[in-house]
Amino acid sequence: MDSVEVPVSEGTRIFLNFSLSLEDGSEVDSNFGGDPVDFVFGDGSLLPGFEHLMLGMTAGQRDLFTVAPENAFGQPNDNNVQAIARDHFDDDIVLEPGLVFSFADASGGELPGMVLSFDEAEVQVDFNHPLAGRTLVYDIEVVSIAPGTDENTADTNTHIG
Repeated sequence: MDSVEVPVSEGTRIFLNFSLSLEDGSEVDSNFGGDPVDFVFGDGSLLPGFEHLMLGMTAGQRDLFTVAPENAFGQPNDNNVQAIARDHFDDDIVLEPGLVFSFADASGGELPGMVLSFDEAEVQVDFNHPLAGRTLVYDIEVVSIAPGTDENTADTNTHIG
């Protein structure tokens, strides 16, 4: 029985290796050398700007893509920098710029924020995604593709970028 090569398309389950790097070559995340991750195209587990790069790729194909901030994590938004009263932080915490804290959002979920600056009264915290405003290089190797079926769309094991 001949196997039919299925390209990446809506509803297919894609098994892939990837790396995500900054333009200067600094690697942000990668699973090369490990087991492939998988997701169902269109299930919302991957940013559309990354997902659509794979449309039409086939098993065994590897490509390198440059992704502008608008198609990745967006541009930084000044409204995402908030002043938080210093007394909301424990006295024994040594604050320093670049320190990341996890804050509770309105729905009770966790939201990371990075300390930009602080004084006796308040702490300036940046809630923008750490990769906002950055052009990214996305290296994708499609290991295999399964046609879209109810069985294939039941579970995903995704952490890409």
